[in-house]
Amino acid sequence: MTLLTFSALSVALILFAGTHTVASAITITGHHKGQTKTDFTSTSAVGSAYFITNELTGNYVVAADIGSNGQLTLRSAYATGGIGSHVVAAGTGVTTGPDGLNSQGAISVSAASNMLTTVNAGSHTVSLFAIDENDPSNLTLIGEPVSSGGHFPTSVAFNNAGDTVCVLNGGYINGVSCFSVNQTSGLQVIPDATRYLPLNQTTPATTGAGSTVGQVLFSADDTQLLASVKGFLPGPPALVGYIAVWDINESDHSLSEDYQTATPPKNGNNPFGFTRIVGESSAVIAADTNDGFTIFDLADESKSSSVDVNTLGAICWSAYSPKTGNYYMIDAGGAVFEVNVDSNLKGSVVQQYNSTNMIGLFDGEIAALQNNDYLYILAENFSTIEVMSLNGPGQAQHIQSLDVASTLMSAGIPISSSNQGMATFVKKV
Repeated sequence: MTLLTFSALSVALILFAGTHTVASAITITGHHKGQTKTDFTSTSAVGSAYFITNELTGNYVVAADIGSNGQLTLRSAYATGGIGSHVVAAGTGVTTGPDGLNSQGAISVSAASNMLTTVNAGSHTVSLFAIDENDPSNLTLIGEPVSSGGHFPTSVAFNNAGDTVCVLNGGYINGVSCFSVNQTSGLQVIPDATRYLPLNQTTPATTGAGSTVGQVLFSADDTQLLASVKGFLPGPPALVGYIAVWDINESDHSLSEDYQTATPPKNGNNPFGFTRIVGESSAVIAADTNDGFTIFDLADESKSSSVDVNTLGAICWSAYSPKTGNYYMIDAGGAVFEVNVDSNLKGSVVQQYNSTNMIGLFDGEIAALQNNDYLYILAENFSTIEVMSLNGPGQAQHIQSLDVASTLMSAGIPISSSNQGMATFVKKV
């Protein structure tokens, strides 16, 4: 084990090891309109992990069974009834890299209502699926995709009860819009729950010319809706990122007319994906592509702080492990930073896990099984899902590289390098 020191933080460098495994054949029914299902070989699953293909020719939700050992087996794919899209570079209009939506949370799951929702960035819509709680890789499209209330939707979130969904739009018409969840007819617009951001954007969204959105999330008590907006340092003018906060009316779920802003302290500038801090009603930890990570106390900004990290690329995504009590910040350059947040909302790096067999780490999510927690990360440059077993604080271990590209292509599902999002569902005991 090699010890490194980053910004006065001693962290261990642990190399991922593991072989790539290829899933068995997948089954698909239907085409891009309506519901398309593809079934791989079934396994005895304890849960499922999901992502979307985000292709311009048709968007699919892909489901993988989670085994009792945390490892994945590709199982099924479902057409969302919409199409994907991809951010473009300023001045050229050319798509940029594998991170098509520049966001976290392109797909979201509610264990409370057994529902899944996802964005269709190219058709400016949101789709809703029911999850079979006894077979979580079995999804049913509910109703028709609905308008996202803006352009280029990139992130979605459920409230605690799973009866409300909000979406974050990042294109020419940007902001948030919320829907009630009807398990028979699908998503229904909530009156006075569409609000706008003043971003000078295009459809599809443009990087390198101004701020782009990152993620939408409910507060821990469902009284506020949060949306991260990334900054833009080179300018002119230089723009500082922030978290927009709308109050939610308890009686009708409408949003306040105006939003408040929480800005990062010190040199934090680009809040990207963020996660609620457990045990805190108004605190989140946000990945910051220009800094490392930032802890926001939305009720008292004097308690907010940023931590510099010597990244390999840019820290963009985050997830929480109940078993270890720590947060996992994913660096697109090929590293995962395990972070502890103490009772005073001070953050520190516990461990750094580096990858030698891939460089394109991406959106991730954690599944808490009975015996252990597991972190699932898209690795876009190699079209795999990387699996880490979170055995204890500072003891994560890479256990699987699942090849998804070859299986999807052999099943006739369009796929390039634009897979997005990651969500998990665990069977109730």
